Amino acid sequence: MILRAALSALPLLAALPVAAMAQTATGITPLPADATLLEVTATGRVTRTPDIATIRAGVVTQAKTAAAAVSENASRMAKVVAALKSAGVADRDLSTAAVNLSPQYRYAENQPPVVTGYQATNSVSVKFRDIGRSGRILDTLVTEGANQIDGPSMSVDKPEAALDEARTDAITRAKARAELYARAAGLRVERIVSISENGEDAGGGPRPPVMYMARAKAESDTIVLPGETDLSVTLAVRFALR
Repeated sequence: MILRAALSALPLLAALPVAAMAQTATGITPLPADATLLEVTATGRVTRTPDIATIRAGVVTQAKTAAAAVSENASRMAKVVAALKSAGVADRDLSTAAVNLSPQYRYAENQPPVVTGYQATNSVSVKFRDIGRSGRILDTLVTEGANQIDGPSMSVDKPEAALDEARTDAITRAKARAELYARAAGLRVERIVSISENGEDAGGGPRPPVMYMARAKAESDTIVLPGETDLSVTLAVRFALR
């Protein structure tokens, strides 16, 4: 017999001969005829404070001609990049995110669109390894000409140890749930038959974007708060019940 259960859903019970299971599941040791297989899907989680903030900073310019839009954009973007490097952002933490040039149109009823100018966009992805300084750097970027900033996206720089803790937590949860099902069925957990990892989340999901528009002088310093993020690992664990 095989029992399947997920920690986040109702259990799914399905009776199958153990011999058939042993033949179709590679690597599973044949079990006695009176044994029952229980499969539990468990997710282990740990919480960490992010230590990396990734922000996209860029310049949007408009001009009558494509050449003028690109030229002005390049000049302003050079100041933005220089400001980032002066603030201590390393070359490895700077990368081009997007470059775009598009015509701007005027529309009128029953007339073809007319090109009125061009818009140039250039942005870089900036990784801040000192989140506490990122707010002040953002304000400097705006002063230097950045008029489009998205982010931040928070992440953990080295998540391996935290993910291993999540794996341990997942096994603990799976064992507890297996004991529960075994007691409810009048059986006992004999051993773990197999463990497989179904995926991990290193806690690098993006935060809602924030848009900063250029201003002559910041009214107050921008504050960037790291908060906390969850890292998780999901395992499928099979138990032998007797």
